[in-house]
Amino acid sequence: MASVSESPAGAVVFSRKERFHNSFFRLVTDELRLETPTSSASSNSSTVRRDYIADHVGAVGVVAYNESADAVMLVQQYRHPVQRELWELPAGLLDVATESALDCARRELAEETDLTAARWDVLVDLLVSPGSSDEAIRIFLAREITALPEHQRQQRIDEEAAMLSMWVSLPTAIARVMVGEIENAACVAGLLALHSTKNAQWPPLRPAEANWGARPHR
Repeated sequence: MASVSESPAGAVVFSRKERFHNSFFRLVTDELRLETPTSSASSNSSTVRRDYIADHVGAVGVVAYNESADAVMLVQQYRHPVQRELWELPAGLLDVATESALDCARRELAEETDLTAARWDVLVDLLVSPGSSDEAIRIFLAREITALPEHQRQQRIDEEAAMLSMWVSLPTAIARVMVGEIENAACVAGLLALHSTKNAQWPPLRPAEANWGARPHR
């Protein structure tokens, strides 16, 4: 059986033009030559142009899991690009340069749900839309959940001001995924990864500080 592990492919970039940038990503156009190996060990090449989001800061998501209730914490948030409210995981951008992915996940869980967790593992890593962006998301599994004391809770602003949060049983959440009621990519991946891990009788997960090769460095 062929290996399904990923490996770098050959591409020679001749030029890059920046179209737009902000503090989270750049929109660029690359002129490049793609090297496509053939079965005869020679290679074909073609020159193409690609427009895409580069140097995205990346993000984290948190599957907060109440083991005794077999329930996950979901939040509902308005997303303007799709002009809808979506059910999602607690999540956020890695926009603090000095903050680790784990620390960012802890912060987002606290800010969006007023919860904290004593046990953290890496659940799954995602490249969100690699045909048009280099954005990477790391999804953590948070367990041993407790509520934050009142004095440690923060006021929510902007889209988060109207955010709803609720515990949803894992079977219900999976059912909502399968009928298309939960569509956020990170949420779908995180829920299905938890469901798979649980059904496999909890094989060892990666430690919370595991290497993350896909995370952009800015």
